[in-house]
Order: sequence, then structure tokens, then C-alpha cells
Amino acid sequence: MSETTLDTSDISHDQHAVRLAKLRELQAAGRDPFRASFTPTHFSGEALAAYAEGEAGSASSEPAAAELSVAVAGRLVVIRDMGKSQFVKILDQQGQIQLYVKKDAVGEEAYAAFKRLDLGDIIGAAGTLFKTKTGEVTVRVERYTLLAKALRPLPEKWHGLADTEQIYRQRYLDLIVNADSRRRLVQRSRIVSHIRRFLEARHFIEVETPVLENTAGGAAARPFVTHHNALDTDFYLRIATELRLKRLLVGGLDRVFEIGRIFRNEGVSRRHNPEFTMLEVYQAYSDRVGMMGLIKALLTSLCVEVLGTLQIPHAASGQVIDFAGEWREVRYKTLICEKTGVPDWFALPKAEKVARATALGCKIDPAWEDYEVTNEIFSKLIEPTLIQPTFVTHLPKELCPLAKLDSEDSSTIDVFELTIGGMEVAPAYNEQNDPHVQRAMFEAQAGGETQNIDHDFLLALEHGMPPAGGMGVGIDRLCILLTGAESIRDVILFPAMKPQGA
Repeated sequence: MSETTLDTSDISHDQHAVRLAKLRELQAAGRDPFRASFTPTHFSGEALAAYAEGEAGSASSEPAAAELSVAVAGRLVVIRDMGKSQFVKILDQQGQIQLYVKKDAVGEEAYAAFKRLDLGDIIGAAGTLFKTKTGEVTVRVERYTLLAKALRPLPEKWHGLADTEQIYRQRYLDLIVNADSRRRLVQRSRIVSHIRRFLEARHFIEVETPVLENTAGGAAARPFVTHHNALDTDFYLRIATELRLKRLLVGGLDRVFEIGRIFRNEGVSRRHNPEFTMLEVYQAYSDRVGMMGLIKALLTSLCVEVLGTLQIPHAASGQVIDFAGEWREVRYKTLICEKTGVPDWFALPKAEKVARATALGCKIDPAWEDYEVTNEIFSKLIEPTLIQPTFVTHLPKELCPLAKLDSEDSSTIDVFELTIGGMEVAPAYNEQNDPHVQRAMFEAQAGGETQNIDHDFLLALEHGMPPAGGMGVGIDRLCILLTGAESIRDVILFPAMKPQGA
């Protein structure tokens, strides 16, 4: 018996030529695989589950599931040649299933053609399920169809793709050979699907807002600029959906959300991609506290329904994130004073703050504002240590001009940043609905560049927006957290890359 596994990644032109010759022979004989069709009845996982269900429900010595007919399709990833029969495995969306192909069952000509198949070829196979002596549920193949000829070999099975550039540039190969990648990216889909169902069950309406904007508003970020030829005007790819969604609150849609692509012309890192996915959710007559309850219910529900556990390992810290435990709530100023050891930190002059921050190891730009110096301490020295779910509340007002000022401390805003696993996952706040205060905060942020203010949004506020809580959730960061990925690139199917050779 011989077993073939996936070919090495050092692919020669000879292998391509051999496979191409096989294709030409098939086409010349009128058996072009690219013109073939096949309709599967089961995914691999469904077929295995159907056998197990039939076996459990049968009281006889011969399980009823042994007679279950199935048709499955997928990519050949393992071939074991046993002479007059072959055990092979195919890969589909749900995983692998074994096929047993025997000359006596499929016929001599079809068996000879099957032996000329290569790893990577895509086939459909129909037959009945049985269990081998080793206990593996297998399809006893009665007929098969070659559906696509792989002209290039796949990476070697046991080593996968060693080159991370190749993993992201050729994600299709990564998905074929790397079960962890498939698991993470399927989990991402399930996470997004669950978020939709969770919010819809609470009477939130999903909406879609424009990607092309006249004014890049809703966040402090550098936008991508494009030009519309017919209108002869520049547009920005949106940097947030916030201002559009809050217009809908004005319009009487009291609970809205959008899961949309956001574009920011900024750096690339383990946690940043220029194109990413954000959930933004707004609820009229709610507030920061209401958003706390919403995000806690959403994340615990995700853990239970999608992952099956409330305890998530966090490799970087060696801790286990306990979503069933206490969700700490702590003020931003408290954390800063604790970290610096200075109870009156916020009363210090800027020069002393710079000196103390530098002594703590922070790199400070002399041109930074006072609040930026303080926030560098938070982002570099405090946030990475917040592994368990932590609501950091009452941030400096300069960090978000769209939130209401705190009624007890006008230097802060009524906001929280939910930090888990050392990174911000979800900011939320009491939305500013006073049009005059909002205008003043926009003008303070814009400085002399008042053309960047969204005046149409201010006009909408003047028609009256109900008090509301609003929240953003970075879907990519949430997926990093819940799936144990090391980088944002591991949870995005096709991350941004430089052109090859650039």
C-alpha cells in the first residue's frame, strides 16, 4: 500500500506540464472536466452526522445508516493506493470525508481513470455510507465525476504555507491546507451572523449608509480621496458611519445598526488594516449604561452560542479571559493616577507631565497637546494590561467631540471604552444631541478648517434628536479576541497588501 500526501511547495514546471497533458487527454477523449456537473446531497459533516444519527437510532446489528446513500463533492487531499482499491479523502466546506473506490464497484475503465487523478483535483462521488474496520465513516463509491483538474500542485500537507506573504496573497491555498485558518474565518462568519440575529431580536433595524461621502466625519482619521467624474467632484471613502446613523435617529428610527466597511488611510499593524469592518449601533432613549448592558449581553451570547464557552484563552498574556466573571468599571483618571503614582496628575503643568511620561518610557512629541501626553500613557502602558473585560469610563472630552459632557466633571465625557485582551473592543457614549454644543465642539476640533465640518448633520440636529446611546464594535478586533488569532490579517480573508514586486 502506498499513500500520497500533498506535494511539496517547491513546484517544478514538470508537474504542471504532466497535469496539463492529462487534461488535454481527457478533453481529446470528450471527457472535459470543466464541462462536467454534479449535484451533492450532503456536505461532509452532514454525511457523517447522518450516519451517526442512523446508527444511534438503529436497534439491529446492522446499522440502518450503512444503507444511507449520499453524494458528496470536494478536493482530493489524501490518496492511499491499495492496488485494486483506493482510500481517498476529499475536503469541502465542512471538513474531510473518506471515500472507498474499488475497481469492482466503479468498473475497470472508471477505476483506471481514477488512478490518474492528482491531489488537488475536485471530484463528486455518490455511494453508500459504511464504517471501516478502524471505525472511520466512509463513502463506498458507486460512481464519481471529475469536476475540475488542478493544474498546479498544492503546498505540502504537514508544513502548510511557510511564507506569511503567500498565506495572505494566496488565501485560497491557506484555506485548503490550514484547518486553523478555515476554522477562524468560518467562526468570523458565524460571529457576524449572530450579531445580526441578536440585535434584530431586540428590535434594531439594520441599515446601509453611503461609502462615498462629501465630508469625512464621525472620527478623527485620514480619509481616502476619490473623484467622481460625472459630478466632477471629490468624495471621501467613509471613515465612520456615525453621522449618517444619527440622522436616522432624527428621522424616527429609534434603534438602528450597520455592519459596514470603514476606510482609513493610515498605518498597517497587527491590529490595523486600512479597510476594516465596524458595527455601529444607536438606541434612542438609552445611554452609556444601557450600552454597557447591551455589549455585555452580546459578547456573552456570542461566546456561548458560537464558541460554546465563556472562558477564552489569551495567548499573549497567558491568562484565560473570563466573560462570566466580573466586568470591571473604572474611571480613566483613576487608572492614570494609579499608573503614574501621582494623585494630582491632572493638575500638573504640561511640562511636568511630559517629563514624567518620558521617565515612564513613553515617547512624547513636544507638539502634542496636554491630553495627548496623558493618553499616550494610557494607550502604551495601561490599555495593554487590561486583559479581563474592563469598562474604562469618563475619558477626556478632547478625545470625542460627539459625546455629551459628564454632568459632574465637565473635563470628561460620559463614555466608556470596553477593553479586553489588552485592546479596545467597543467604545460607547451618551450621544450629544444639543446642536449648539455639537457645533462648538466640531469647531474646536476643526480649528480653522471649518469646511471639514458636516453642516448637514448639524442641520439635522436642529430638527431634534432624541437622547441616545451609541456604540461601535470593531468586528476584526472582536474576531482576533474570540478566535485566538495573532493578527488582524488572520481574520480578514483578503487583507491589504502591497502589489507583488512593489
